[in-house]
Amino acid sequence: MKILGLSCSPRKSGNTTILLEEALSGAQQEGAETELFSVSGKSIQPCDGCWSCIGTGDCHIKDDMQPLLLKMTEADGIIFGTPVYVYSMTGQAKIIMDRMIVLNLANKVGGVVVVAGSLGIIDPVKDLYFNMVIRKMLPANLVAVYANDKGEVRKMERGMKAAYNLGREMVQIAAKGFEYPAEFPRNFYAFGTHTR
Repeated sequence: MKILGLSCSPRKSGNTTILLEEALSGAQQEGAETELFSVSGKSIQPCDGCWSCIGTGDCHIKDDMQPLLLKMTEADGIIFGTPVYVYSMTGQAKIIMDRMIVLNLANKVGGVVVVAGSLGIIDPVKDLYFNMVIRKMLPANLVAVYANDKGEVRKMERGMKAAYNLGREMVQIAAKGFEYPAEFPRNFYAFGTHTR
């Protein structure tokens, strides 16, 4: 069993990463192999909308997203983590979400860690959960924390415990082996005149 923590923070070891590390500690306590992938210092380009990946199963953009796509494919669960910048997830988180279109993540467990200084915590949580649902991932819990200063989350005992328990929950959900029925494909579309 493998749980991947994905830090979409441009900071190398900020509050988002600290909470993800705590979640991965909880997953390890349940016997999982864990890995943290940080976008800090990585070059990940935006999706160019070519849609060639739908036919080929591969993204033509060759950058640091390629190893991440492989790690996501190999993982049984993925914890998506982002700080809130200007009332939303980071640009890096949105780019990764767009580039994930190439992957089939059905039946993998997904968790969410979001850190905000003040306003804006709800939209990233909602967007990350919706991203998981349309990919037929199994949503686990979320950890939403308000913190400003680097490392401040370490002082938040309940937030750190919630992160630790998120990791444990990810492993326990994955161990249940739930699968969505294969006869119902993923649906990325809203229906209207373009889908007659």
